[in-house]
Amino acid sequence: MNILLVGEYSRLHNSLKEGLQQLGHQVVIMGFRDSFKHFPVDLPLEQKWNTGFLKKIKVAVYKLTGFNITSWHTYRQFKNYEKQLSNFDVVQLINENAFYCGYYFEKKMLQFLFENNKKVFLMCCGTDYLTVKYYFENPSFMSLLPPYFEGKVEPKDFDGVLKFRRNNYKKIHEYIYQNIQGVIASDIDYHIPMQGEEKYLGMIPNPINTDKIVYVANEIRDKIVIFHGINSESYYKKGNDYFEKALAIIEKKYPDQVEIITTRSVPYSQYIELYDRAHILLDMVYGYDQGFHALEAMAKGKVVFTCAEKEFYDYYGLQELVNINARPDVTYLVDQLSHLIDNPNEIIEIGKRARKFVEKEHNHISVASQYCSIWISPKNQQKAN
Repeated sequence: MNILLVGEYSRLHNSLKEGLQQLGHQVVIMGFRDSFKHFPVDLPLEQKWNTGFLKKIKVAVYKLTGFNITSWHTYRQFKNYEKQLSNFDVVQLINENAFYCGYYFEKKMLQFLFENNKKVFLMCCGTDYLTVKYYFENPSFMSLLPPYFEGKVEPKDFDGVLKFRRNNYKKIHEYIYQNIQGVIASDIDYHIPMQGEEKYLGMIPNPINTDKIVYVANEIRDKIVIFHGINSESYYKKGNDYFEKALAIIEKKYPDQVEIITTRSVPYSQYIELYDRAHILLDMVYGYDQGFHALEAMAKGKVVFTCAEKEFYDYYGLQELVNINARPDVTYLVDQLSHLIDNPNEIIEIGKRARKFVEKEHNHISVASQYCSIWISPKNQQKAN
């Protein structure tokens, strides 16, 4: 098949591309490089007019005329690629707002993709209209919204989530659902909110290319190394405030037994290099299942503090720990870290099981095969009306 993947989060589409290529398919990725992470894409898009003086001009123009210069600039880039964006057997959008544009320009780009390709599918692997709606209707659900509900995040700093409650984004959602063959979720955090949705085709786990990730068994010769990589843009959404408070206590409690590495918004390649020495990695506290970076760290044999609620262990039928379920509770996090520091053999064993789990459930080739099965399913053969 000839496949176009639109958008990139956390290297998801790159790993899927690698799996699809192993199966003999031709794959092109179009989109942004996911902020400072700089993931490779074949047809790159750049967001401009978003910082400094140019942003002030953009805001002023928008207030006066309703015209969004950044969206227009993205659309102009898209137009330059149009000859390369036609006649694909499958197009997959990584999100309902894959181009980060307002309704007018987002719809124009989507319309071109719908009209000039055979089938289009949507991924549910981040916030969108239905997931945000579910989070607000179910505030006890372990989503990224608790920091907002608790007043830790200002609405203007949470716009990437709150925008999906606006009418224009609801209209984009409705337009997409009228034209796609179906929706695929990437993990349990999105699988649960999608229950009962007519277009939902099921969950396929995140693809991890374990051929590119070297597993190194944990050896604790001196200090236990704990890595905490912070993305400043999602500081509270990930629960980094809880991790930082817990680490401050651990550093005082075990001054001679631990080394703590903390980074802030470093490029993906540097991020990977910095955590290679770590035995334990702190990922996030809000959710039910692991995201991409947690899985990559698990594939390396790290003990990852991440989202791993009972729903996750039940879904995969796991009887032993493959990671540590992190929660927004400093005392709990300190207790869990202390237990591992006091019992270093557990770090070694959990790391071994983590790698085996990723190899079994997240192998990029078997995951790519699952996508192909859905894409070519007889019920998904006809273009949407």
